[in-house]
Amino acid sequence: METDPGAASGRRVAGWRWEAPQVTAVSEQERRAGEELARHLLDIGVLTPEWAEALRAVPRSLFLPDPFWAYDMATSLSVPVFRNDDLARWARAAYENVPLVTQWDDGQHTGDKPGSKATSSASMPSVVVSMLRDLELSDGMRVLEVGTGTGWNAGLLAHRLGNGNVVSVEIDPAVAASASAALTRAGLGPRLVEGDGREGWPVGAPYDRVIVTAGVRNFPAKWLEQTRPGGIILAPWGTHYSHQDGLVRLAVGEDGRAVGPFVRLVEFMKLRDQRLDWNLFGGHVKEFPGNAEGSRTSLTLADIGSRYDAADFVVGLCVPDCAHVVNVGDSGEEGDAKAWFFDFLSQSWAAVVFSPGAPDATVYQSGPRRLWDEVEQALTWWISQGRPAVDRFGLTVDRDGTTRPWLDTPVGVLPSFGDDRPRNARAGL
Repeated sequence: METDPGAASGRRVAGWRWEAPQVTAVSEQERRAGEELARHLLDIGVLTPEWAEALRAVPRSLFLPDPFWAYDMATSLSVPVFRNDDLARWARAAYENVPLVTQWDDGQHTGDKPGSKATSSASMPSVVVSMLRDLELSDGMRVLEVGTGTGWNAGLLAHRLGNGNVVSVEIDPAVAASASAALTRAGLGPRLVEGDGREGWPVGAPYDRVIVTAGVRNFPAKWLEQTRPGGIILAPWGTHYSHQDGLVRLAVGEDGRAVGPFVRLVEFMKLRDQRLDWNLFGGHVKEFPGNAEGSRTSLTLADIGSRYDAADFVVGLCVPDCAHVVNVGDSGEEGDAKAWFFDFLSQSWAAVVFSPGAPDATVYQSGPRRLWDEVEQALTWWISQGRPAVDRFGLTVDRDGTTRPWLDTPVGVLPSFGDDRPRNARAGL
């Protein structure tokens, strides 16, 4: 909730008092690292000239805690980095084009080692600036940001549009307080609201743009209500089939519906009430394979796709209420892999065992749904369409939040294997 709804300007967060901005200088190491980052982002074509000045004026390092945990793309490990141990190393890590974990386990984590679950982060700079580019902002536009995080994105928006045109909502009090302090250090004062981002902030509506920096599984109708006709909502949306999100750019129409294409695949931490609880599937497999029905499939592990493939995302669009995970080496034989599939609404499950050199994979299915059959149908359909990339798909969101993905055109509704109910009437996880 907004802690000071009567304030006409500036911002208030629980536990923080708005004071005159005090711009904090950054070290020479940080300045050089920031310049290198800007050049890199310009070179790869994600940073546009109108955002380059904001990137230089709002240093990323001012918004980072000490320590943060840098994500190693090669090992998939998060490594703590301390400012006081080695300023030059800290500066390089702060401006590297990688995501940085800034909170573990919803703030319950202590110590230097990574926690169990990353729950807040500084997104990859290339993702941040490309999303800002996709907003197609003009002077005077009003923007609602859902998910303040470190506050850097809100700071970039405020520098470009002015403090009074930016509202940012953060659900975690500690994260909001940290962002508030960081924005003060940067000399910026957008309105920072501590509350549930699903509710938006109706006091400031209507907005020209809504930008969401957390993964969405159920689309809040409030975001559509608070966006003016012709306005844009940019959000990472997907299904619980995988952790992937498709960044969708929705235009809100006069009828209150929003329609638009997916731009590319991304991967964000999910809205807190929309995280997948894997404990739901703890009782699905009593023993393996037990009395599961066996069969074979000619599809390969590569056909299923990976976290960065369109196949993973598209199957989630076509197979409702299903989550999946791939374990490598869990069958006891080196090189084997096992793909698991779980149903939300029953104890149906499937597992596919892929063995090196075997012409086919072994399939096990149990329960009223034949999950692998549904996944295989979805993959076969996608392959038959020429393996369309994510940017050929799009999404329609009705005024009540009902979502309908499509291929090429909003009238090209996708096939749904295994469940004919509207997507907002399913498990709701």
